[in-house]
Amino acid sequence: MARFTFTPLAPAGLIRVERQRLDDERGFFSRFFCAEEFREVGFDRPIAQINHTLTRRKSAVRGLHFQHPPHTEIKLVSCLRGSVFDVAVDLRRDSPTFLSWHGEVLCAADGHGLLIPRGFAHGFQALDADSELVYLHSDPFVADAEGAVSVFDPRIGIEWPLPVSDLSARDRAHPPIGPEFAGLSP
Repeated sequence: MARFTFTPLAPAGLIRVERQRLDDERGFFSRFFCAEEFREVGFDRPIAQINHTLTRRKSAVRGLHFQHPPHTEIKLVSCLRGSVFDVAVDLRRDSPTFLSWHGEVLCAADGHGLLIPRGFAHGFQALDADSELVYLHSDPFVADAEGAVSVFDPRIGIEWPLPVSDLSARDRAHPPIGPEFAGLSP
């Protein structure tokens, strides 16, 4: 019995993940991850790292982060509390959707997630105070491979649903994509 519904999104490779919930008077049960089912939609490696974030302030933004090859990663992002506007930006070299983005509301109430393939930058905006996310990564974080792009990059043109009220000094310092950036080879 399939425990997930996978819906392809644009840019190609992004997938909305809907976990099937079994509800009763006590609450619900849902499977968070199944290697066999996720392998069929591209999460074809073991989980190497699991990260958990809490974003205290509504309208705060985190991102846009990625890892340079050969450390590009697949991510499964899910909201455990509150809600966020989750964004993935296509940085894949030679992709027909290079520098296009997709935003998806993830919230604890519906249990949806976003499967982000290799070669994408990722970030999000908290739509509720005290929003929590969990990320499953196919590859571990490598500090020397870390990359980032400005959340205000005009070449990308993300339409954040709320005015950005809180951005870390580190994320504020990320530059826009320069003309020399040819993309990632995931």
